[in-house]
Amino acid sequence: MPGDKELKSLPCGPDGLDCIFEGNARILALTVCSAAIGGTLQYGYNIAIINAPTIYVQKFINETFQERWGAELQVYQVTLIWTFIVSIFSLGGLAGALIAGPMAIYFGRKKSLLLNNVFLLLSSVLAVFSRAARSVEMIILARFLVGINAGVSMNIQPMYFGESAPKHLRGAVSISSAVFTAFGVVLGQVVGLREILGSESCWPYLLASNAVPGFIQLLTLPWFPESPRYLLIDKGDKEACINALCRFRGCDVLHSEIEEIQQEQAAALGIKAKGPLELFTDQSVRWQLLSVMVISSAMQLCGNDSNLLIEKLGRKFLLMGGYILMAGWAVVFTVSLSFQHTVSEMPYLSMTCVFAYILSFGTGPAGVTGILPTEIFSQTARPAAYMIAGSMMWLNLFLMGMVFPFLVRGFGQFCFLPFCAVCLLSAVFIGLVLPETKGKSLPAIAEEYDKLNFRGQELQLSVSTQLAQYQPSKVLSSTSL
Repeated sequence: MPGDKELKSLPCGPDGLDCIFEGNARILALTVCSAAIGGTLQYGYNIAIINAPTIYVQKFINETFQERWGAELQVYQVTLIWTFIVSIFSLGGLAGALIAGPMAIYFGRKKSLLLNNVFLLLSSVLAVFSRAARSVEMIILARFLVGINAGVSMNIQPMYFGESAPKHLRGAVSISSAVFTAFGVVLGQVVGLREILGSESCWPYLLASNAVPGFIQLLTLPWFPESPRYLLIDKGDKEACINALCRFRGCDVLHSEIEEIQQEQAAALGIKAKGPLELFTDQSVRWQLLSVMVISSAMQLCGNDSNLLIEKLGRKFLLMGGYILMAGWAVVFTVSLSFQHTVSEMPYLSMTCVFAYILSFGTGPAGVTGILPTEIFSQTARPAAYMIAGSMMWLNLFLMGMVFPFLVRGFGQFCFLPFCAVCLLSAVFIGLVLPETKGKSLPAIAEEYDKLNFRGQELQLSVSTQLAQYQPSKVLSSTSL
């Protein structure tokens, strides 16, 4: 392999052949599409498709109960069972978030996304045969399994993207998760139309239609590379790492990027992948962990069920700006609701506030939150960090689904004020704690966090100790590939 003096850029391929991957940006884009179609698109799609067959599934629940027990359910009982069917998706997502970390460690990022389709396909089989089997339990289990699929993909997909994209595109690529989620919602609403699969005769096929994006991923994702960082740091396969980088970058594989991965590999040498409990007791990542927990929770507690600005304005600015704007629109929305019966134009203002609130969420928190664990945690801690962040997201999503009806009943037109408070507190926390991560290396970000993690402590290490072992924010020098 070339020496240090020759490593302004590396030739692709194990034999040092000229780069044949001229369309490297196209390969990265296709990888993103393939992973997201079977990933976060499924999250949005499965949230949307469950709305269309509500009446038909509730009727099926009542008929099934009559056939089994000879008695008709009360309306509130049917509603309770239906609410459980909808909500168990979140519990499945929590289970998926908890197994995503071990899957990412043992199988790799790409293979985990492929294996994740097992849950999806089992869910589709159960859904499509549930009516013929006269089984409500099959629908419940199908929703739980598809929730596991969403929980795994929501954790591993941004990890895969963050480790595969070049530093200057990392934020923009991560935005694709939010974009495909939104696309999945729109697609689910279209497929759920009565003229397509939203009729009474087709609702089992509607619930099973999520198998189509899964098959597309199974057919396409195997052709794309694994995460280069996983290949070198976790598997120790230098040649595979360089080949993957060449496919993602073409002829622009810079020595500095490989050196950065090597430094992280040296820092992780002899260190096993950490579990969630280990992160909670590790002082060196205390504030990093608190950051992802707060921001992941706020993403759901803000009451909401990006774009290239992420690389222009930075992560911190978009997060703070998004939450401040959302708080402002929540106040305006509350005012418009309070006067909607006395001022004729207020309903139009209310509608504007809803769209503005969603837009503020999309341009800030929705696009930035998923990439943060990739940027502020090392390779050994990253899977566990995503497990914790994902668990907080799904738990709070379930909590909001259960609590929101009571908020509306108890607070009336003031029901959005608690969300306003969450948004303001989140913006303050981000402003005080989160460093700007745009374009920074992991050691540089860790050094900023160490000011909080080790506040009041003196970090005095001898030169020999620094070279002998890894300490927070320090990396070992290593030879080039």
